[in-house]
Amino acid sequence: MNWKLSAIASKAHIEEALYRRDENIGWDEHIVLAGFEVDPDEPDCWQLDAYLENKPTESDRKAVRSLFEGKPPRLVAEEIPETDWVSVSQRGVEPIRAGRFHVHTPDHSPSKDRGVRNFCIPAAQAFGTGHHETTAGCLIMLDAMRRQGVNPRHVADIGTGTGLLAFAALELWPYAVVTASDNDPVCEPAVLDNARRNNVRLGTGHSEVTMVIADGMNHPLLQSAAPFDLLIANILAGPLIEMAEDFSQAVAPRGHIVLSGLLTRQEAAVRSAYRRRGFRLHRRLSSGDWSILWLKHRFTG
Repeated sequence: MNWKLSAIASKAHIEEALYRRDENIGWDEHIVLAGFEVDPDEPDCWQLDAYLENKPTESDRKAVRSLFEGKPPRLVAEEIPETDWVSVSQRGVEPIRAGRFHVHTPDHSPSKDRGVRNFCIPAAQAFGTGHHETTAGCLIMLDAMRRQGVNPRHVADIGTGTGLLAFAALELWPYAVVTASDNDPVCEPAVLDNARRNNVRLGTGHSEVTMVIADGMNHPLLQSAAPFDLLIANILAGPLIEMAEDFSQAVAPRGHIVLSGLLTRQEAAVRSAYRRRGFRLHRRLSSGDWSILWLKHRFTG
């Protein structure tokens, strides 16, 4: 038999908990998480399930509680039949349409609509399948940028997860040099596998995506590829603020930054951090409790 720890909370709290798990490079991969709506008639009531191979220890409970900001919800332990809980946690991940992109798992078929770019992204441990509102919002924002004539030659996707946003950027700007990075080593094989799965060219040249493991901008390849015409960072509000100086210095004059992973209540603080470094809001999207920001550099030279 296996075990499950369950918690009931609002949609925003469960989604933020899942997001924090994906930002936690020390997370125990034996604890598999799934978040879902409890009742269609109460769309803000969600449940977080943490699947374990053994009876949960106090350390396991502490790890799950740490995903919640403030007072965590009550955890309920339940013994359950043995099965592949990674697969179970991925069931019901329906395809999404975001801008010109159709994102689906291997369990679903690609779209046959004209003008649509399909991406097959398994609902794996690495974050960024497109099903979280922040990732889908970034896809919509990038598509809008392309339609408005933005044409970056050098693109960085910081906190890439599965590589989806880097792949989308290369689809929108096929002659660009795209550099993807993440601080979690588990992301590198996921990105490489997803690139092959979606016929995305890997390399360091034009029309290619390269993947590095880096803490923020601290990597020789990122530093040599800068300045970027477009920097995408779909991470959490805290790191976005902490790295505002590094990100700003890595972007070319008149360049663009797309930020996501921040709750709407955190938007003012994030915008303020970048405003002090010469970036102004050009456009914003809101998706549920999350904000997606397009910032432009106000070049004064």
